[in-house]
Amino acid sequence: MTAYLNALGVVCALGRGSQEVARKLFAGDCSGMQQQSGWVPERALTMGAVSGDLVAIPATLTQHSSRNNQLLLEAALQIQGDIEQAIQTFGRERIAVVLGTSTSGIDEASRGIAHYLQHQQFPADYDYQQQELSAPATFLAEWLNISGPAYVISTACTSSARALMSAQRLLDMNLCDVVLCGGVDTLCKLTLNGFSALEAVSDERCNPFSANRHGINIGEAAALFVMSKQPASSHCIALLGAGASSDAHHISAPEPSGRGAAQAMHKALSRAGVQPKQIGYLNLHGTATQHNDAMESHAVTLVFPEGVPCSSTKPMTGHTLGAAGALETAFCWLSLNHGDALAPHVWDGQPDPALPALNWVTPGQTLAPTPQRCLMSNSFAFGGNNVSLIIGDAP
Repeated sequence: MTAYLNALGVVCALGRGSQEVARKLFAGDCSGMQQQSGWVPERALTMGAVSGDLVAIPATLTQHSSRNNQLLLEAALQIQGDIEQAIQTFGRERIAVVLGTSTSGIDEASRGIAHYLQHQQFPADYDYQQQELSAPATFLAEWLNISGPAYVISTACTSSARALMSAQRLLDMNLCDVVLCGGVDTLCKLTLNGFSALEAVSDERCNPFSANRHGINIGEAAALFVMSKQPASSHCIALLGAGASSDAHHISAPEPSGRGAAQAMHKALSRAGVQPKQIGYLNLHGTATQHNDAMESHAVTLVFPEGVPCSSTKPMTGHTLGAAGALETAFCWLSLNHGDALAPHVWDGQPDPALPALNWVTPGQTLAPTPQRCLMSNSFAFGGNNVSLIIGDAP
């Protein structure tokens, strides 16, 4: 069954809402990436924070108060009209929620535990529900008063890509008519210190696929789609194919040859029924670590021997972890809805001679005209977890 991606709510370091995010994305705007101190001892790190105040959690749902749920609510409010229309059309029991996250409310939990250790009691605003991995889906379902399936997938940096795959499966099984799907993740000390301990974080803005790359930047984001069996009146953009693999090579390092990543891309192509040459753009996982960029460039060369226009968007947003798969699929969705513009590859232009050369998107570049537009997004995670998604014009 075709799964249409009918509406998008998005908030990240690029801004809030489709219009602002698209404008800055296609301009290669990295102004949202700012250096901050206080997160990791004795280090100032460049990160992709969402600036400004966030909308408050409603008073009736204070047990769900967390920055993670505030980011999610920001995205949901952008498409509230589409959501309410779906509820009126299909009924509250036929609307599902599938989200990806890796942080949930762990920052609130960390502060709560610190308070407990000092005062032997938790702060008044602490609630265990804030930190459960299921929290974002539970909160969104309760806020909307919907009763379809609601759950969270947490597979590190492929979480929200897998959420989109799972959402399509719910539609295929006729367990619902509409799925609110995507991902949300929040900056927090636990994550930043963890990646710093792995020596994977760059102090400067990340530089994907460069000979001078030094690691990732962490970011935060929420991206929420309305996925439906029916197309929107204004467009027919669909999730055309999805592929996943798990090579289980190492707890944190990717399999060096890119075998598992290539397998995920081939599966997505097969399920979409398209050939590699039909993919007009590839949003790379592109974290700017030594190991990921080497592996991914080899995998892309295996799958696309004739080349494919590609870029990493992480210098503009940071690596948003559990939200990355949905966010970068959202960037592909924005390309299809904003004049076929493509996100440029922002880097220092110094290729690593040890890596196969890729076909980098340059500023102002657009999709080449084709009968059917097809775009791919890659997400790779710890443990050798690989996902590729293809979206485009419904056939």
